[in-house]
Amino acid sequence: MKVAIVHEWFVNYAGSERVVESFLNIFPDADVFALVDFLNYEQRKQILKGKFAKTTFIQKLPLARKHHRKYLPLFPKAIESFDLSKYDLILSSSHAVTKGVRKNKNQIHISYCHSPMRYIWDEAERYFEAADLNKGLKKILATRILNYLRKWDLKSAQLPDYLIANSNYIAEKIKRIYKREAFVIYPPVDTNLFQLCETKEDFYLTASRLVPYKKIDLIVEAFSQMPDKKLVLIGSGPEKEKIKMILKPNIKFLGYQEFDSLKNYMQKAKAFIFAAEEDFGIIVVEAMACGTPVIALNRGGTAETVVDNFTGIHFKNQSAGDIIEAVEKFENLRNYFSPRKISEYAKRFNRDIFEQSIKNFIDEKMKEFFNKK
Repeated sequence: MKVAIVHEWFVNYAGSERVVESFLNIFPDADVFALVDFLNYEQRKQILKGKFAKTTFIQKLPLARKHHRKYLPLFPKAIESFDLSKYDLILSSSHAVTKGVRKNKNQIHISYCHSPMRYIWDEAERYFEAADLNKGLKKILATRILNYLRKWDLKSAQLPDYLIANSNYIAEKIKRIYKREAFVIYPPVDTNLFQLCETKEDFYLTASRLVPYKKIDLIVEAFSQMPDKKLVLIGSGPEKEKIKMILKPNIKFLGYQEFDSLKNYMQKAKAFIFAAEEDFGIIVVEAMACGTPVIALNRGGTAETVVDNFTGIHFKNQSAGDIIEAVEKFENLRNYFSPRKISEYAKRFNRDIFEQSIKNFIDEKMKEFFNKK
């Protein structure tokens, strides 16, 4: 069986790249395709087993390495340019356009959907504002591009034979936007790299890329009102200076940390704080693998991965007040949390389980597909 694996872009190692890594663990002889591929040596060895992806014309456009996202209006044409006609199975990892690759009736296309394209649906207004596209002629042009992309996205979402969502939260979005059913298989988490630590120290931890939707400012605001509680903040990003300006003495900002340092803080924190509405939230599961309870928003992926009063505490709204209330609740219940049980629970999201689930799904659907032929 000839297999093609299609991904949006290879520029770093994040959640969607972990999925491709697993796809290649299952199908090591597969060919890989992407809009662009700018991985360094170590990333290429980790994700692609040393392979290079076959890329599109976007790869050769000016400043594509750092600013490939700015070529978004060209992505549909680019992804449609791939000729995948010689493959039996097309396996796509999609958060934008890869679900739109062309296929024929003799092929099966299974698309693992991390999210419907954020830039053009639920978060379009925020992206417009961040890119300064919400005024005058810029807004008129951006709105036309948005309408074009939405039409293309709705049409391309009907092309895969099967859609897999990375959470029930995303499956519901797929049904609402694309009017399609999606199977749910949670993404791979390398829980074996995050060992249980039952001895906790007197500090809370949050770690994230410092971008607006992560709501790190709300966590900082909440702990600013709890001077008796210590918070360690790990991360870097566009909001770094803004965050640094509102820090209080009880908040320790460490910036970016290498893996071993991050893991050490995860293991020793008495709880991990997470305020973002994420599609899944891999870092939350990593914290639980360390036996660390998680105080998280009861929306998005964390509503599914964090079990209230067992592996952590849920709070309802993205507000400093709700975070404060959740921390106080945790303080009253903290002796009831079992680091060992939390760590055991996290193992259900392990990479091995993901890969076996994906393999079983593909085997079943391929068998059905070729039996029909």
